[in-house]
Amino acid sequence: MHLPPLSRLLVVLVLVTGGAAVAQRRQLQSFEAEVVTEEQREADRSKSKYNINAYGKHIPVKDEPFPWMALGLAGLVFVVVSPFAYRAYKSTTKEMADANVFGVSSAREGAEDEQA
Repeated sequence: MHLPPLSRLLVVLVLVTGGAAVAQRRQLQSFEAEVVTEEQREADRSKSKYNINAYGKHIPVKDEPFPWMALGLAGLVFVVVSPFAYRAYKSTTKEMADANVFGVSSAREGAEDEQA
């Protein structure tokens, strides 16, 4: 659907004037009329909502030690399991080589060459 350029201009003008009308309706608060004394300013500053700087003063920082025992246990398990894993790997590799699952055996190639 292709709109003529004048209708596009009309849509843009309606949006701009509507935005300006809405912006004029809402007035900002005037802070110039209020006179705040120095004591009131200090009181407001002292009771601030989010006192980020004082948050961590009373909370002790707890340093967690490195889990050496867990690391040692993982190393021990690795050392105990490694020979069994190596033996399983070797037996599986041997079975796969004997079955020749992924390729053509050299013995089969020789037999095919002799038949041809």
